Amino acid sequence: MPHIGRRQGLTERLRIRAGTFAGPTAGLAAGNVQANLAILPAALAHDFLRFAQANPKPCPVLAVSEPGATALPTLAADLDIRTDVPRYRVWRHGELVEEPTDIRHVWRDDLVTFAIGCSFSFEEALVEHGIEVRHIARGCNVPMYRTSIPTVPAGAFFGPLVVSMRPFRPADAIRAIQITARYPSVHGAPVHIGLPEAIGIRDLGRPDYGDAVPVAADELPVFWACGVTPQSVIAQVKPEFCMTHAPGCMLITDLRNSSLAV
Repeated sequence: MPHIGRRQGLTERLRIRAGTFAGPTAGLAAGNVQANLAILPAALAHDFLRFAQANPKPCPVLAVSEPGATALPTLAADLDIRTDVPRYRVWRHGELVEEPTDIRHVWRDDLVTFAIGCSFSFEEALVEHGIEVRHIARGCNVPMYRTSIPTVPAGAFFGPLVVSMRPFRPADAIRAIQITARYPSVHGAPVHIGLPEAIGIRDLGRPDYGDAVPVAADELPVFWACGVTPQSVIAQVKPEFCMTHAPGCMLITDLRNSSLAV
């Protein structure tokens, strides 16, 4: 049903473009693929592509733009990368300096956009199987954590893996593993289950990004590689200038999640 994806995607992008929505996109345009963003000067693009290829779990690349291009035609026909994300992050020398809803004022002709798969895309399948996704149920952002797991370095890029967390009872955790393994282009199966301290997470109640959600005594925290990983890398590598999405505020494409299942 590609026409449904185009209609839903465009409706949400126009709403975001108009500035009437600036929050987390989990649950929006159900069935449509969502994407993380990393926008870098062309001089860094080759190294970042190598980094993404070396780290396909956190950085599954869906599309790459030409330098200066503001469209990603393989993801949507009507898309402006400068206006169609609810909230962006602008980084200078590894420091977060601005979180605008529009980046036309800082756009440059040498910028290359990387669209990276997002776990919000596989959440539709979890919900369809009757599995509660806690942050959707509570209307908040997914909790995300920097870990002690290193990424594979490539060129100028290195740093810690970031994970997103969803709590499930054991039986639902097993089903979630089976379901998400079918979606490798949006992070695939989890990278860790239980024992958050084993991957360097001291307190589930204090995520590095997003919002905390309750984990019941009979539930396991399940962790997926996360497309916010480039932001932890940017903070460590400190490039002169780059931009990303704000965590949880994704680019909504016209692609359908069902097209990514394997």
